[in-house]
Amino acid sequence: MKICDIIDSAVSYDRGDPKRINHFMKVYAYAHLIGEREGLDDREQDILEAAAVLHDIGIHNAEMLHGSSDGKYQELEGPAIAADILSALGADEEYIHKVCNMIGRHHTYHGIDSKALQILIEADFLVNIYEDDMQESAVASVKNRIFRTAEGIRLLEQIYEEKYKSPQ
Repeated sequence: MKICDIIDSAVSYDRGDPKRINHFMKVYAYAHLIGEREGLDDREQDILEAAAVLHDIGIHNAEMLHGSSDGKYQELEGPAIAADILSALGADEEYIHKVCNMIGRHHTYHGIDSKALQILIEADFLVNIYEDDMQESAVASVKNRIFRTAEGIRLLEQIYEEKYKSPQ
């Protein structure tokens, strides 16, 4: 199974929703970069990248069933959909379990127990900061409370440098 197959399946699932597709593609790109730079092994990197592509796959069901795209509903609805997609692509049970575990926790910022989950959360924030037009104080708070990897912090500081500049 290749990441391009997972991406194709996710695009097909989110067909007609360019906002969601563009979001997961950006999160995937950041997760790929951070994971590589942080030295994940090949299997962990593959799991991270699959989780990055599928992390918000539950949004449509969350909106339909709960009337909200809130993170807790994404975490509730996403794993089953992701498991179906990965199973159809021939993924083994351990792989599916790990990806779905990350999807089911990507909006829970305590109890982060793996580097891959940490990276997924950081990659999602790198995209959400821009998409949600977070204010400087919120970005600083996220940096201090959430970011732990050297590469994630480096990217955050470089991408959002303007939010850290002191007034002249």
